[in-house]
Amino acid sequence: MYQLRRLSALALSLAMTLLLFSPLPAAAAQEDNMPLPLSSASALLMEKETGTILLQQNAHQKLEPASVTKVMTLLLVMEAVDSGRLSLDEPVPVSAHAAGMGGSQVYLKEGERLSVSDLIKCVAVVSGNDCAVALAERLSGSESAFVEQMNQKAQALGMEDTHFVNCTGLPAPGHLTSAYDIALMSRQLLLHHPDIRQYTTIWTDSIRNGAFGLTNTNRLIRFYDGATGLKTGFTASAQYCMSAAAQRNGMELIAVVMKAPTTAQRFQDASCLLDYGFANYALLTPQPEGPLAPIDVLLGQSKTVQPQLQRECRLLVEKAQADQITTRVDLARDVQAPVDPGQTLGEFQVYVGEQLRDTVPIVAAQGVERLSVPGLFSQLLRRLLFAG
Repeated sequence: MYQLRRLSALALSLAMTLLLFSPLPAAAAQEDNMPLPLSSASALLMEKETGTILLQQNAHQKLEPASVTKVMTLLLVMEAVDSGRLSLDEPVPVSAHAAGMGGSQVYLKEGERLSVSDLIKCVAVVSGNDCAVALAERLSGSESAFVEQMNQKAQALGMEDTHFVNCTGLPAPGHLTSAYDIALMSRQLLLHHPDIRQYTTIWTDSIRNGAFGLTNTNRLIRFYDGATGLKTGFTASAQYCMSAAAQRNGMELIAVVMKAPTTAQRFQDASCLLDYGFANYALLTPQPEGPLAPIDVLLGQSKTVQPQLQRECRLLVEKAQADQITTRVDLARDVQAPVDPGQTLGEFQVYVGEQLRDTVPIVAAQGVERLSVPGLFSQLLRRLLFAG
């Protein structure tokens, strides 16, 4: 019976882990539930760690993202950096194609070399189209080959509303995405590549030994408490777009707005979404009420084994429900040797009201070998001598 319960706990734990750390599929998204009077045509608010959608309005409407496209560009670049395929110090030569980009830029010249780090900074801070293309060419040989990788990544993330035509977001037929998909790639970037914040939180900086100044196009970095990024965008057809991120009290939120009529309304809408999330939700870490007591080990070289939680429980709740959280620990009274490290010994359950919200396996912190025959004899002899 306990073996069956162990298997059930493992299966439930795996399901909860996939839910917590994988993007939610488009089919799982809620219907529009926007209580805020926004000016943007499309908007969405997501909690980063769990991927939970808190608010949305026309979140799957396919629209032009403008330079918010560069979230995907940065994602692929940071994947290359974090995997060791690309060094931040590497100088990247600028091609004629990269130097010829229009729109927002830092006026790279053909043959000029900037480090990968400086190019990332220029993309994140001032949305440099020329820098985005230079990075794309360095990674994939050409912008078109890089765009193929962008679309492959979008497909892998479940971004069903998205098709990229370039790596910059400059207007192009068929270059479309949605607020939902932008939230997915923004979450992927922030969750798995935290060092991107070293660039997206810059307010002012410079390149070329201080000769060229940079000021962030995202004014929330300066004026919104806890802002961590992420990317703005504008073209005449896309209007004003944004993926905004901010963190307070251990919870990071992603607010996406698309097709806002003015830049001021873009920032106002993003701020309103973030304010709503921080005012109404909390990301908590429930723990057992007391320390987990050691469990007796039968026929083991050690008399007990220490249980521990297999993983941390992270629970997103409405603040009004915070006092409704209860927990339960279900542990085996004893276990027979041998005990493997990580072996399931029980489970930790977390409820909000009467609803079970998470089940975390309780596992052995270390292994315990079974007593050998001489060991059993020695133990029996000691007991007899002690009894005498």
